[in-house]
Amino acid sequence: MYSKARLQYLVGQDGIQDGIRAPSVTRCRRAEAGRSFLLRSAPSKSPRILTGLQWNLPMLKAATRDTAPSPAAPNSPPGGFARFAWGVLAYNLAVILWGGYVRATGSGAGCGNHWPLCNGEVIPQAPDVARLIEFTHRASIGVDVPLVALLIFWAWRAFSRQHPVRLAAALSGVLLLAESLIGAMLVRGESAGSGPHVFWLSIHLVNTLTMLACFTLTAWWASGHPLPHIQGKALWFAAISLLAVMLLGITGVIAALGDTLFPTTSLAAGMARDFDPAANLVLRLRALHPLIAAAVATWLSFYAVANLPVARGAALRLIIMVWLQLAVGLINLLMLAPVTMQLVHLLLADLLWISLIIVCASPRVPQRR
Repeated sequence: MYSKARLQYLVGQDGIQDGIRAPSVTRCRRAEAGRSFLLRSAPSKSPRILTGLQWNLPMLKAATRDTAPSPAAPNSPPGGFARFAWGVLAYNLAVILWGGYVRATGSGAGCGNHWPLCNGEVIPQAPDVARLIEFTHRASIGVDVPLVALLIFWAWRAFSRQHPVRLAAALSGVLLLAESLIGAMLVRGESAGSGPHVFWLSIHLVNTLTMLACFTLTAWWASGHPLPHIQGKALWFAAISLLAVMLLGITGVIAALGDTLFPTTSLAAGMARDFDPAANLVLRLRALHPLIAAAVATWLSFYAVANLPVARGAALRLIIMVWLQLAVGLINLLMLAPVTMQLVHLLLADLLWISLIIVCASPRVPQRR
């Protein structure tokens, strides 16, 4: 016979009397080995011990399985999805840049006022340059649709119901649909430079920035960054920064439209036309863009410096983008807005917006230097 102390060591007091109560993995394995040894070597006159051991063995195996180390949870950030989300964001940046090229080259009317067809054709036959540029832009949006659909489907499969990646991906799809519908309004609406056209152009810009923000947040949160809890002054400062950049973007797209519709031969002549009371609405609004740009750059610089303790890398990138964008904008103005500089200016504006979104989405926790 085995002593009670020996049985307690091999089997465990809880296993003999009351069954298993949340044993550790090590204890379960040790107890199972002890039971196996006792079942092989215990005398036949100990049926009570044998019965207890046999009855507790299934419970022991179940407890061992339940407490064994499990693989990574299905809602942990999958690296493949995060890389795909960043890729979708990069592709949409390329689509936006090509849309800027459509506007800068005056090719927006290349397909006439037809949408979604191009001059009534699914694929234009023998197109000219303007029609080819506009059709390529529409085709790139067509490629974007299945990419975003896959992004949403993958987000639903990879993340839990409460995860913010799901919401951000879904909003990206909704805003992409709105982007196409607003683009159709611009194509089929009033002539370029009119009041309604400027209004829909501004709505289009706000929708584009919001869509980029959702793509950015999808990739950012999928990369493992937590949802920030912003409140008080931090919330107000973030909201002011986002609205200020949106306002600056609206004036920027109007200024770019003025550069396309009303090209000038010199800086002095262009400024004289901007301040002419009889000038087109686009020209009169174009003069506001440099002034608003200087004010917003100053505000964003202070906002980024204030966020250095909590988001050092993102805040530094934002500062760099702000002043680089100011320099490129000044060069663009002095060079009378060539197409290449307009595209560089647009790219930096989008990167500045993405940097601002990441600063706002960074956790409010001081970082070690």
